[in-house]
Amino acid sequence: MGTDPHPAPPGQAAPSARHAAVKALLTIDKAGMLGDDVFDQVSANAGLDLRDRAFMVELVRGVLRYRATLDWRLGLLSDRRITKLPTLVQTILRLGAYQLLYLDRVPESAAVNESVRMIKLQSRRLGRDWSGFVNAVLRALVRAAEPEWPDAAKNPVEAYAVRYSCPTWLVERWCRNWGVARAEAMCRASVEVPPLTLRVNRLRTTRAALLADLAAAQVEAIATLISEVGIQLARSGSIVDLCGYADGHFYVEDEAGQLVPLLLDVQPGQRVLDACAAPGGKATHIAALMGNRGEIVAVDRAASRLDLVMDNCRRLGVNIVTPIAGDLRVLASVGAAPGERRPSAVAHAALSRPFDRILLDAPCSGLGVLRRHPEGKWYKTSEAIVQHRQVQLELLAVTSRLLRPGGVLVYSTCSIEPEETESVIDEFCQSHREFQRDSIAPWLPPAGLPFVTPRGDLSTMANMNHMDAFFAARLRRSE
Repeated sequence: MGTDPHPAPPGQAAPSARHAAVKALLTIDKAGMLGDDVFDQVSANAGLDLRDRAFMVELVRGVLRYRATLDWRLGLLSDRRITKLPTLVQTILRLGAYQLLYLDRVPESAAVNESVRMIKLQSRRLGRDWSGFVNAVLRALVRAAEPEWPDAAKNPVEAYAVRYSCPTWLVERWCRNWGVARAEAMCRASVEVPPLTLRVNRLRTTRAALLADLAAAQVEAIATLISEVGIQLARSGSIVDLCGYADGHFYVEDEAGQLVPLLLDVQPGQRVLDACAAPGGKATHIAALMGNRGEIVAVDRAASRLDLVMDNCRRLGVNIVTPIAGDLRVLASVGAAPGERRPSAVAHAALSRPFDRILLDAPCSGLGVLRRHPEGKWYKTSEAIVQHRQVQLELLAVTSRLLRPGGVLVYSTCSIEPEETESVIDEFCQSHREFQRDSIAPWLPPAGLPFVTPRGDLSTMANMNHMDAFFAARLRRSE
């Protein structure tokens, strides 16, 4: 299989990247979430260099992406149910199995031996020595031929859950809502490794110029097919080291997300509300579409996340964004309830005048971006969809009151679940007769027209262009 790219230094019990991967996976398992802050914290504590940090990230994302498939393969070779083992034993077994099954460049001996070494070091913590068990299961995996996959013709839910590493409840849901063929495409998409896609910042450069700069720096890149400001890189790497990053020439954003701000049809000089703004991708895109002329009010519940918005604004040369921290449902209320803080003077002034355009990129289940956040497959539930729907309806009701007559509101989610998409818009329009649904077609690039639904909304579900699954609807308030 090649040479282990991360051999253990003399005297070290196991490669630090693998140790860090175990710690990150345990942290994620406890918190039910994954973010760059987890990687940053674990990497800093372990003292990883950039190379080892990249290996750790690859291991963690790989284990999360293929967890159900790994458990199935391991379960065929173990006399114990994998999910009934101590969490630490599960984690180290999955880490070893991922390297054996998916990382050809890691020697089999390294994957097995380092897993055994790590589990042996945890004997006191576990109350017994599991090294013999881990060694036996992983060596059996090395020797075993690839098993026959479950038959999709007999039981598609079981087959797709195993082959594409999806939770059973989600496969059942997708089969019920979309049919078996489309459900398989959605499951397959969830294990794709997403491309690294950039959105060119037209306030600073052009797509042609940035492509030329990347080519000169020997970075392989191509123009995206749908978005007219997108660039897709052949390989991921350090974003901050890419040419043009420090000069604000681009923002990292999936191609589907780049289509949403276009639907607002913003004009220079307008007042725009970005109702759930962090980390600032869409706000800065809107600013570019406005030629950096006008006013954008960026609201987010967390002040720390608004710091990210303003950091991105500074790097990209955007100077028309006013950040407002707080829950918009409270900020836009007529009066604060007893015990609640009243909106600040800045927030009151920013929200007291009507907006020409509003973007509500609403909190959602995130089931359309599982390939980017594979932990979501294991820590999200069907109940969360219902909870998000309630918040989405409340935010729509609040933001709609802030829009001027004749103004446009775009509602978007990185979900394709009906309860969070079309059904939300249907219910809102039924109770707000002053709003009409517009077709998004006039504001999409010509290559994006296949993603217009029969209702006139945007849906990139199960697309063949390696985009995230997004939904967006355009609503116009009557004059």
